[in-house]
Amino acid sequence: MNKPLPFRGGVGVGNVPKAQPSSTGPTPNPSPEGEGLMPVRGKLTEHAPLAPLVWFKAGGAAEWLFEPKDVDDLSAFLASLDPKVPVMALGLGSNLIVRDGGVPGVVVRLGKPFARAEALDATTLRCGGGASGILVSSTARDAGIGGVEFLRSIPGTVGGFVRMNGGAYGREVKDILVECEVVLRSGERRTLKLAELGYTYRHSELPEGAVVISATFRGHSAAPDTVQAEMDRIAAAREASQPLRSKTGGSTFKNPPGHKAWEVIDAAGCRGLTLGDAQVSEKHCNFLLNLGMATSAEIEALGEEVRARVKAHSGVELEWEIQRVGVTA
Repeated sequence: MNKPLPFRGGVGVGNVPKAQPSSTGPTPNPSPEGEGLMPVRGKLTEHAPLAPLVWFKAGGAAEWLFEPKDVDDLSAFLASLDPKVPVMALGLGSNLIVRDGGVPGVVVRLGKPFARAEALDATTLRCGGGASGILVSSTARDAGIGGVEFLRSIPGTVGGFVRMNGGAYGREVKDILVECEVVLRSGERRTLKLAELGYTYRHSELPEGAVVISATFRGHSAAPDTVQAEMDRIAAAREASQPLRSKTGGSTFKNPPGHKAWEVIDAAGCRGLTLGDAQVSEKHCNFLLNLGMATSAEIEALGEEVRARVKAHSGVELEWEIQRVGVTA
């Protein structure tokens, strides 16, 4: 068992009892206040396997996985947690390599309470940090809002889009974001305007440990059938060019200036390259695949081999787009 998770004031949750079913609803987990433990209303799991939660289906466990019931639950938890404990947010796990030794500290996963999207007016949407790109774009379509169709093509959640300035098909989050609401590592809730996020290509200046709980996007008025047609076009383009039904992490490397990542990878002879059960996709060679039982170490090592071959062939320095987190086994 891991050591107790430290909170301010010295209380911990190392001996959390399992929640018992109740006819009136779920019992808080861990135990109620008064027993020397940090109370949460969501779900807190020790040594939680992360491989089932990420697209590569590989990697180790989170030291602690916290799935908050709502924003107040998340804010109170982070405010009480010892500041030295690292915190990482997890969305759909599509742009992520979790190393085989697991992730120290706390992984925060926003579930159904944060998977919401609604139209505020004729051009504006408010979306929870756990909402998928498909949910956001479909909500926009139903409300007659265009300009956010590209989110249909990004396999992630709003929290990840905002953090990474996600983009595809010529559009990026910075083109539609008005503001986002975050819970900082300290537990403080704060609204950040677009200009405060310091967006560049696939990067933001979002504070470390901050969790995006919602975002406001602005598009333009459009007929729902026009929006649907654009969503269909994007979906067809993805189906034709990307290995969507494979265990993958999505786009592996950022496009280097003046180049397409897949082109320099292909030119270096890396299409179909394998290492153990890890492979460079033959369909789109900026995607890495887990063919079956690949470890995260094999997947990451294959990526580094691709970087080395591209550097030797063309002099181009590929930069990882996929996040690599945790420790080696």
